[in-house]
Amino acid sequence: MIVGLRYRLPIATLAVLADPSPSWKPSRFGYQRFGCEVAIRFPIAKLMDYRDRLEVLLTDDNPFALVTAAHLLTQQTRGDSAGRYAAKWRLARLLYERDWERQRIIDLFAVLDWMMGLPNDLQRELWQKLSQLERTRQMPYITSVERIGIEKGIQQGVGQGEAKLLRLLIQQRFGPLSDETEARLAQAAPEQLEAWALQVLTATTLDDIFAPNEDN
Repeated sequence: MIVGLRYRLPIATLAVLADPSPSWKPSRFGYQRFGCEVAIRFPIAKLMDYRDRLEVLLTDDNPFALVTAAHLLTQQTRGDSAGRYAAKWRLARLLYERDWERQRIIDLFAVLDWMMGLPNDLQRELWQKLSQLERTRQMPYITSVERIGIEKGIQQGVGQGEAKLLRLLIQQRFGPLSDETEARLAQAAPEQLEAWALQVLTATTLDDIFAPNEDN
């Protein structure tokens, strides 16, 4: 039994698998080193297993059911902007139909908005329909100021995530980063981070990653 050091309570592990492969269902992790074996077995929740129960998820009052449905719809509409727009609008309407507190609706919408990215024109159209829905229902849950904050927060989160991943890749290949490199990653736009990430696998020196993109 593993016991948490801080709270001195048993710890249980549940693996939530969000990958698109229906057959990949690992339930064990372990390794051996120098005669020592470390292993753990854990139950799993495979989100793909719920793909045939989408309509049930959409009628369930559990917020995790809605997030699972959003994940499945995001996978189903990959490369289909019109289909994703329709799915996102449906999920947004469901949020307003639930008897949930305002902050939960705002938080869940931020999750949906992050998961189900749309082209700018469709995103603006969605905001307009949400505004109309709020006026009709007299439920001003997500104000224009909060919408701007959600959008900026999502953009910032994406940039921070890309910077963190690129930092780890560079450290794996070239060791600890200098303060100058850290600052460079922190200030870079998401597009620049993506361009640098493409160079990591083929670069032979740290300068190779950044030099080709100096003029971008």
